[in-house]
Amino acid sequence: MPDRRRRGPEPTDPYIPHHGSTGYSVAHYDLDLSYAVQTNRLDGRAVIDVVARETVDALRFDLIGLDVKKVSVGGRKPKRFAVRDGALEVRLAAPAPSGTRLRVDIRYSGSPSPVVGRWGEVGWEELTDGVIVAGQPEGAPSWFPCNDRPGDKATYRIAVATDPDYAVVVGGRPSVPRRGAGHVRWEYTQDRPTSPYLMTVQIGRYERFDLPGAGVVQAAYVPPRLRARAAHDLGRQRQMMDLFEHLFGPYPFGEYAVVVTDDDLEIPLEAQALSIFGANHVDGGRRSERLVAHELAHQWFGNSVGVATWQHIWLNEGFACYSEWLWWDHLRTRSVDTAARNAYLGLAASRQDLVIADPGPELMFDDRVYKRGALTLHAIRAALGDVAFFAMVREWVSDHADGTVTTDDFLDHLRRHDPDGESVVLARRWLLHADLPDLPRLGAPGRHSGLPERVARVARRVTPG
Repeated sequence: MPDRRRRGPEPTDPYIPHHGSTGYSVAHYDLDLSYAVQTNRLDGRAVIDVVARETVDALRFDLIGLDVKKVSVGGRKPKRFAVRDGALEVRLAAPAPSGTRLRVDIRYSGSPSPVVGRWGEVGWEELTDGVIVAGQPEGAPSWFPCNDRPGDKATYRIAVATDPDYAVVVGGRPSVPRRGAGHVRWEYTQDRPTSPYLMTVQIGRYERFDLPGAGVVQAAYVPPRLRARAAHDLGRQRQMMDLFEHLFGPYPFGEYAVVVTDDDLEIPLEAQALSIFGANHVDGGRRSERLVAHELAHQWFGNSVGVATWQHIWLNEGFACYSEWLWWDHLRTRSVDTAARNAYLGLAASRQDLVIADPGPELMFDDRVYKRGALTLHAIRAALGDVAFFAMVREWVSDHADGTVTTDDFLDHLRRHDPDGESVVLARRWLLHADLPDLPRLGAPGRHSGLPERVARVARRVTPG
């Protein structure tokens, strides 16, 4: 199978042009952190393996609100370094030609706080009793020096030492926590390429329990008072996993974790191999179950297959929103056509001034991007038929696993699955124009049975109880 993962540097992201560098890429981050919950004191060491993509005489790392004590490059002092304007700039002792590999060792500290920008406060944030990190889209520099571009994926090892009464959760493979003098050290390895915004640290008085059943390990980290509600409201997540694996392909990572904070949260959020929900999202009545499906779907769409720049966020959110509808359809509580019709009526009553393939930074999180992205997929499915549509989706995931993509990449991929081009013309109409096309409907049973027949046979065994 051809490898269509994006190679080399991505363009500077036009939606966050003050973040990231295209002069180098990061291969690996090794982070050793020490954090005091009560005083919000963070001491960190970041060892970053970078590869120059052009001749560089300086390296710029995004870092906001924290002080840098010491920097070395390849074990030696750089010419100089300074933190200003939301970045650490390291002047090299000599220019590094393209292809040069450098190991940068950064010691830093301070009291981390959210990054305040046009999307509100994102990044490292204190909870009532603990910490949440919401990195999307520009919050990663609030807690570690990084090349903060969604297209610059790297692997990670993250160790966090903190107060012994707290658990630390990071997306990745956990090691056994180790107790020290007055602290516990938690360590995680994420060996799948990950965008900086998708790495996170969650700290709280959490207890772990694993969801029962075979297959992908699914862990929940929950305050004791919420355990019963969380166990019930996450009780069908394993069935979601089974369904999505058959629709989209194998789960992309090792285990999947869910954190439920003791505080309420406005919205849940996804991270690599991890999703975070607020106490308000587990009410014991599964009233937020569509969000459970949404965040799980992001592991395929947004995490494994990431966007090269934020302009293409519909590729994350459209697929995740459509996955909510697929879950409802599986439960037989609402058909995909009904969900699409309801979304369409809402869009038709809204302003027709948004091009979802490039919504602009102010509107990139507008609900119309989510809903119209899902309707774009629904229109393509109506044109292709179920078997061809889901085959196209599974190949999209497998071809671009661990990589980054653009809208043009998606249209090229779709063209290979539809030589006549009907679905491509339809997709361009939905993606590249502000006016709302006619609502597609799925065809007669057999062509549109809800799921491909092979998948439907399996899905019928994934009981909705």
